[in-house]
Amino acid sequence: MTNRNDRVDHELIAAAAHVAATRCQGDNHTMAAAARARDGRIVTAVNAYHFTGGPCAELVVIGTAAAQGAYDLDTIVAVGDRERGVVPPCGRCRQVLLDYFPALDVIVGTSDGLRTVSITDLLPESYVWSDHQLDAE
Repeated sequence: MTNRNDRVDHELIAAAAHVAATRCQGDNHTMAAAARARDGRIVTAVNAYHFTGGPCAELVVIGTAAAQGAYDLDTIVAVGDRERGVVPPCGRCRQVLLDYFPALDVIVGTSDGLRTVSITDLLPESYVWSDHQLDAE
């Protein structure tokens, strides 16, 4: 696993933590995500929980970034409400993040502290959707 401890983006974590603390109200919004675009902008979002399977904060941030014209994300982090701290992405989010941004870095929390890892390290030997699409004729 590629460990990038020297590259933990604390400003990004603070942005997600601020949104989690101020915007996550009740059971519908319990996670916040922040992503840094390659141009330096920070985009934030919250999850939209629903018993039918609403989107995680990481997926909402992808759409929010696109709505703001940020199509190339560099780093992402998710933070739970009620001061739960950094939370790693679920399996579905890992797959979507890999498909959209195969060079993405993800900040995760461990018992040893925070670290930054490549999305490919979080989903080793993965299926990459774009690799299996037929070329348009």
